Parts: sequence; structure tokens; C-alpha cells
Amino acid sequence: MHDVQNYPDDRNITVDQVGIWDIEYPVVVKDRANKTQSTVASVDISVQLLPRFKGTHMSRFVAVLNSVKGEITMSNIPEILKKTRETLESPQAIIALRFPYFIEKSAPVTQISSTFAIQVLFSGFSDAASGDSFILGVRVPVTSLCPCSKEISSYGAHNQRSFVTLYVQFSDFIWIEDLVHDVEECASCAIYPLLKREDERFVTEKAYETPVFAEDIVRNVTEKMMQNNKISWFMVETLHLESIHAHNAYARVERFKKQSPLLSEHLRMFKGFPKIQTLL
Repeated sequence: MHDVQNYPDDRNITVDQVGIWDIEYPVVVKDRANKTQSTVASVDISVQLLPRFKGTHMSRFVAVLNSVKGEITMSNIPEILKKTRETLESPQAIIALRFPYFIEKSAPVTQISSTFAIQVLFSGFSDAASGDSFILGVRVPVTSLCPCSKEISSYGAHNQRSFVTLYVQFSDFIWIEDLVHDVEECASCAIYPLLKREDERFVTEKAYETPVFAEDIVRNVTEKMMQNNKISWFMVETLHLESIHAHNAYARVERFKKQSPLLSEHLRMFKGFPKIQTLL
């Protein structure tokens, strides 16, 4: 049978990314409370297509994923990407995995424990000449209360559920739970999956006492990340689902604490993935 993908192409154009999107696959994640946690990720994986190839072989991406016996972890992502590059004869490969991660969370007053789901992203990048790069992302729902509404009202203030997404590159291992905690500390109040009346009073009053704009949240997170010596790059964005306006509110900060050509190339590819910026 003819292998059309391997036919030569005479346009001399490199395709930056070509690959497969939204394939569901099992992943294993380090869990601070239980050592590991198994979940299911939506996986995007692509390679750079060199000018001499007419097309890539989509089935080979799936074959590489199948070769790791149904498990993808932070530690074996470089191996997966190297095998992808070699199999597809490409100098670059990138992967993004979006998955739910579950944390046991205690209510603030009653201490009733329940399961809290957040969205997590792993992204790995491999370049044949420069090496490997990894980005961790978390999307955390929080409560934000409007400082302007509180200031101009005789009583009460409007608040909203907000979603803060934080991406980091790090030099030493960082727990997902620590990033979630950092984000929650920067909002008006954390969100809890189960609240009794005493807890509800606590979170309502805490939010009222800690009003924040979208700008405040991203600046608060920025201060924490700048003080964390493990972090070499971060990007934080917040989306506030407004309760009294027809629009939502958005803010974003990105900072390079250490410049890296490898990371810059990773980010160029990473930001090309659909759905990355809006919610992992």
C-alpha cells in the first residue's frame, strides 16, 4: 500500500505543530495525602513536521501512548516525548494533559471533610538539540468580593465565583496542593464542597472582610510566586463570573524569573494549543 504521508513535499514549509487532540488516557499523579492518585486526562500531543514530509502518521501518536501501558506520569513524560520524536522523525514534540485532581478538603469551622475537584495541566516539551521542559498548571475556583461594591453600598457587596489559573515552571518538585493553597490565600475566600451553617457564616464574613478585584488576585499571586525560589517562570490569570454585570472580569500576569530559550520555545508551542488559555 502507498504511504502517502511519506511522499515528498516541494513547498519547503515546516509545519509548527501537527498531531492528535482530546484523546482520553489514564494518568497517575503524585498525591501528598495518598502517595498517588489515578485519574483520566484529555491528551493533546503534536510534533513539528519537517518540510520534506507531506504529512504525519496520526496512528503513531496513539501507538506511543499505548506503549507506556496505559499510564502517563510526570516522570515518564520526557521518555514519551523522546519516543514520539523518534517515531515521527521530528526534532520537537509537545504534550498537554488536562485532568481532574481530587483533594480532601475540610470545612473551615465544622471540619467536615469532603472531596474537592480542581483542574490540573501537565505540559512537556522535548527538543532534540536543547532538552526537555515541563509546565504544571492548576485551575482553582475561589470566591471574590468586589471592593468597589463594598465601598459604595450602605450594606452588603456583590461577589462572584472566580477561576484562577496558575502555570509554573519549577526547579524542584512542587505539590499541586501547595499551588492550590497559594491561590486560595490570594482570593476573598476559598471555596468548599460541603458547608454547614457555621461554615457558611464563616466564608460569607471572610469574603466580606477581604474584598479583591481581579487585578488584586493576580498581583497577590505574583508576589507569592516571585518569593518562591523554586519557580523560574509563571503565568497567572483570573476569570470572575460577574453576578451583577453582563460581562465577566479578567486579569493576567506573566513573569520570567530566569530566561531560557528552551522554555520560550515550549511556551510558543504550548500557547498554540486550543483551550489552554481559557481553562487548561
